[in-house]
Amino acid sequence: MTMAFDQASDVPDEALLVLYANGDSAAARELASRHLPRVMGFAARMLGGDRAEAEDVAQEAMLRLWRIAPEWRQGEAKVSTWLYRVVTNLCTDRLRGQKRRRAVGLDDAPDVEDGARSVEASLVENDRINALHAALETLPDRQRQAVVLRHIEGLTNPEIAEVMEIGIEAVESLTARGKRSLTAAMAGRRAELGYEEGS
Repeated sequence: MTMAFDQASDVPDEALLVLYANGDSAAARELASRHLPRVMGFAARMLGGDRAEAEDVAQEAMLRLWRIAPEWRQGEAKVSTWLYRVVTNLCTDRLRGQKRRRAVGLDDAPDVEDGARSVEASLVENDRINALHAALETLPDRQRQAVVLRHIEGLTNPEIAEVMEIGIEAVESLTARGKRSLTAAMAGRRAELGYEEGS
């Protein structure tokens, strides 16, 4: 059975995964369009802005999802939570394997659409993104994971607890400590990054 594309947006992730396991390629496309951009963005933030590595991690996570589709048991976990956990583990493995950290290069800077922003605004935004990546890299791995999942990816504390396989209190502690460390790391750079007092 193949589902019409316009019907896919109303179908829950878990049902799409079951449909994919039963041979529905449209279900796989819908799941990928829902989750691939978010997990790639999450991986990029976890990997210090390395888009190529993030793409590899995101693709590997999706491949693992496709492989487990036939055994997926509905109600045990959300597809999104499962994917974040897999991406977290893959990123942790890659970070442990790195001998040195690389700076974000000019080729990694996002392209600006014509007429979208001035060059100056784009440069300021790129500086802010690079500063955030650098500050995130100073955090211990677990704090960085919790902060990114909560404040960038927008997951709730219970969802983060499930992804990181820890208690909600531990999530709250990690995010609070991570935010304090980020605030301290960025405090001396407010003027340099174009933030005015009170912003």
